[in-house]
Amino acid sequence: MEKVICSYETLFVVKPDLSEEATTAVVNKFTGLITENGGSIENVNVWGKRRLAYLIDDYAEGYYVLVNFKSESSLPLELNRVFGITDEIMRYIVVRSEGTAASPAKAAPAAAEDAAAAAEPEAPAAEEPVAEAATEATASAE
Repeated sequence: MEKVICSYETLFVVKPDLSEEATTAVVNKFTGLITENGGSIENVNVWGKRRLAYLIDDYAEGYYVLVNFKSESSLPLELNRVFGITDEIMRYIVVRSEGTAASPAKAAPAAAEDAAAAAEPEAPAAEEPVAEAATEATASAE
């Protein structure tokens, strides 16, 4: 049987009350788990402490880490299992990426513009202020 290698990304949130050394150890634990199980890490993007949208276990902040990697389909299952039993992890997700391992935040605006252009090439002038108001509301929420 031929091995199928796919691109994946995982985003996990570490509890914010850990020391810097303990947080680094958790990140290294999961990057090591990926490489030990035959995966290859393409990018580790440490976002650091960020405010959560809602309280999780009485925490208002979390330490975010995004890892892009390539592996066989069995590795994400193992990652999910280990994330679930690690006390230092508050939330996590592992998803398969399409194409290159790019950050969704960078890829999403271009994809949204392409989809909008394909669906409706010319937008009426009356809708432009609504789009600007939505953009302003999104910018102020951040």
